[in-house]
Amino acid sequence: MINLLPPEEKEKLLLEIRKRIAIIIWCLFLFFIFCFSLVLLSIKFYLQGQIDYQTITLQETENKMRQAEIKDLQEKFNSFNTALKKLNSFEQKKTYFSEILEKISGILPGGTYLTNISLIPSELADKNPCIQVMLSGFIPTRENLFEFKKILEKDTQIKEIYFPPINWVNPTDINFSITFKIPKD
Repeated sequence: MINLLPPEEKEKLLLEIRKRIAIIIWCLFLFFIFCFSLVLLSIKFYLQGQIDYQTITLQETENKMRQAEIKDLQEKFNSFNTALKKLNSFEQKKTYFSEILEKISGILPGGTYLTNISLIPSELADKNPCIQVMLSGFIPTRENLFEFKKILEKDTQIKEIYFPPINWVNPTDINFSITFKIPKD
């Protein structure tokens, strides 16, 4: 093919071709930039969805852990409450033997001393708590022993007084033993 156009026209044509090529290249470049930005936008939405999913999963896991911790704390509180109830029950059933010993020492006749004192907390058949008291000791005369028996019988808190018959055999220097019950408060 022979080109018979003058050189100015040839340059115009060549310039026109270059313009078209430049426009096509710019259009392709802009299309590439547009496609690249769409890809980046889709990656952004995908990553945002993954972040939201992981955030929700993390919150659910934290809630489960909190619930487990709360449940553990509730179990610990329940066990502490049970222990405190047992301690309270034990404290309420506690007997102060010092009051009983003080009462016994106040009613002993002169010259009498005790060799053995047993205080046993127990419950009667009708569920009235009481303390069984067993005393043994020395008393100088039978009259003192009789006086001691009268004092015990006059006291309204002392029940079921028992003096064994052996206590009354000797007139002096008597080794005695007594059992009785005192109701708890």
